[in-house]
Amino acid sequence: MSKRNVKINVEYLTRVEGHGNIVINVKNGKLETCRLDIVESPRFFEGMLRGRSVFEAQHITSRICGICACGHTLASIQAAEDALGITPSAQTIQLRKLLLHYETLDSHLLHIYLLVAPDLLGVKSFVPLISTHNEVVRRALRMKKTCNDVCDVLVGRHVHPISAIVGGFTKLPRPKDLEAMHTMLKGMRPDMDATVELALKLKFPDFERDTEYVALVSDDNEYPMLMGYLGSTDGVRMDKKDYRKMTNEFVVPHSSAKHAKLSRDSYAVGALARFNLNSEKLLPKAKEVAAAVGLKPKCINPFLNTAAQLVECVHCLEDAIAIVENLMSTPLNYNEEIVVGLNEQGKIPVRAGTGVGAVEVPRGILFHNYITDQNGTLTGANCVIPTNQNTGNIEYDLMKLIPEILDKTDEEVTLAAEMLVRSYDPCISCSAHLIDIRFKDR
Repeated sequence: MSKRNVKINVEYLTRVEGHGNIVINVKNGKLETCRLDIVESPRFFEGMLRGRSVFEAQHITSRICGICACGHTLASIQAAEDALGITPSAQTIQLRKLLLHYETLDSHLLHIYLLVAPDLLGVKSFVPLISTHNEVVRRALRMKKTCNDVCDVLVGRHVHPISAIVGGFTKLPRPKDLEAMHTMLKGMRPDMDATVELALKLKFPDFERDTEYVALVSDDNEYPMLMGYLGSTDGVRMDKKDYRKMTNEFVVPHSSAKHAKLSRDSYAVGALARFNLNSEKLLPKAKEVAAAVGLKPKCINPFLNTAAQLVECVHCLEDAIAIVENLMSTPLNYNEEIVVGLNEQGKIPVRAGTGVGAVEVPRGILFHNYITDQNGTLTGANCVIPTNQNTGNIEYDLMKLIPEILDKTDEEVTLAAEMLVRSYDPCISCSAHLIDIRFKDR
C-alpha cells in the first residue's frame, strides 16, 4: 500500500443534482478523513404541509424535485389515501404504474447519458460529446423528449403533474391519447436497443463492497415499484407503516441530510437494490439485458447501479407498452374521472388518520407519512428521501475505495471518488430536510 499523502476537497461536485462536497485526507497511506458533505440549506416541505388540506399535498410535494415530481406525487397520494381509508380502483393503479414507468425512464436515461457517460467516455461533461458522439447525444435528447411527451399526455405535464390526485385522476386518457402514447413508446424501442449496445462497450470500474440493500418486495410476480412491503437483502421484512424502523434516520454533523441504517452501519436503495431483491420478476427482455451486461444478484459493485438502471429502462419501456395495449383493448371507465365538490357523490370523505406512502422512485424507495385531523387537514408530515438513505452508504464505499487506489495520481483518485458518488445518481436538494429542534425551557 502506498504511504503517500493525499488531500482532496471537491467543492460542489458536478453532474449531480444539488450541492455536495467530497473531503478526503490520507496521511502516510492512512485514511484519516473521508466524508460526503451535504451543504444544501434545509428545506421545510414538512413544515409547509402542516395546516394544509390533504388534497393539496401532492401538488406541494411534487415541488420537492423537478426530476422526481411524479414520484413524489404518487407517494403523497398513496399516503393521503392510506390516511383517509381510500382504496384506488384497478384502473387507477394501472395508470399510476404507467406514470411511474415514464418517470423512471426519463430519470434513468438522463443519468446514463448526461451524467455517467461522460466519465466512461473520458470527457468532463456532456457538451464535448456533441462533436465526438453526435448520434449518442441526439438519441439521448430524443428519448428524453419522448418521456416528457408521454407524461404530458397522461397527466398534463411531467414536472409538477396536474391530473393525478387523491382517489384517481381528474382527466383520463382518451383513445387517441392511448394511441399517441403507444406510438411514441414503440418508437423508443430502436433507441433503447442502441442504448444497450452502447452500454456493452463501456467499462465500469471494478470495485466491490458488501452492504445491505433495501427496496419494496412483494409476494406476486410483478417487479414492485408502486406497491409492496419493505425488504432487505439481509432478510428484513416489514410493513410500510413501520418505515421508521427500516430507515432509523440520524443526524451527522457534516450533513444537512440525515443518514439511515438498518441491520448494518448503512444500507443502499435504488436500481441496484431493486435488482438485487427482485431480479427474477423482471420481464424477459430486461433479463436478457442484465445477462448481456453481466449483472446478476447479489451485485455489490455500486458503479453497476447504472447498469441496473439500464435494465430497468428496458423493463419499464416494455411494461409501459403492455399496460397501454391493455388499456386500449379494454375501454377505460370514464365515470372514474374525479371532479371534487361537484356534488355529494363527487366529494371524497375525510377523516382523522395516519397514512404512509412507499414508492420506488428512480433513486430508491421514497416514504411520505401524513397525519390528518377530522377535517382532512394535515397536522404532521414526514418525507424520507432515497438520497439521504444512500448518503451514509456512499461514505462507507469511499472509505473502502480510496485506500485501494492510492497508487493512482491525485487526479485519478479524485475522478474515481466523483464517479462513485455519481453512480448513486444522488438528488441532494431533496435529501436536505427540516430537523425538528426543541429548545429546553421554551
